[in-house]
Amino acid sequence: MSSLTMTVNGSEVSGDVEDRTLLVEFIREHLRLTGTHVGCDTSQCGACVVHVDGKAVKSCTMLAAQANGCDVTTIEGVANGDLHPMQTAFKENHGLQCGFCTPGMIMSAIDMVNRKGKDLDEATIRSELEGNICRCTGYHNIVKSIQDGASKM
Repeated sequence: MSSLTMTVNGSEVSGDVEDRTLLVEFIREHLRLTGTHVGCDTSQCGACVVHVDGKAVKSCTMLAAQANGCDVTTIEGVANGDLHPMQTAFKENHGLQCGFCTPGMIMSAIDMVNRKGKDLDEATIRSELEGNICRCTGYHNIVKSIQDGASKM
C-alpha cells in the first residue's frame, strides 16, 4: 500500500492505495470524479486524459503513486463557475455525439492550446489529436470546436 497526497482540481486529497492503482482508478473510484473515462486501458483512446502539473497525461498509464505531490486537473476542474471556453466551444459547435470521448478531447485540446498557442490550423489539430479516438464523429466538428475554443482562451 502507498499513502499519497495530491491536489486535485484545487483541493488537497489523500488516500491509501495499492501500489498498482492507476491514476484513473484513484480519480474515479476513490475521489468519485467520473468525468475522466476509461475507454481502452491501453493508452489508445485518450478518454482518460487529465492534466498533471499542467501537462496532458493519459491517466490509464500512470500509477496514482506517481502523482503523489502533483497538481492534477480533471474535466470537472477546468470550469470556474462557468464552462471553460473549450467546453463552451464543444457545446456550441456540436463537437460531441455520445460524449464518451469528450472529456479527454477537451483536456487534450486545452493542453494543445497551452503548448501551441491560439492560432491552430486544421492539420495541427488533427495531428495533435492522434492519441484521442472518437468512434461517433468524423472529427470535423471536433476540429471546429477546438479552433473556436482556442480563439476564446
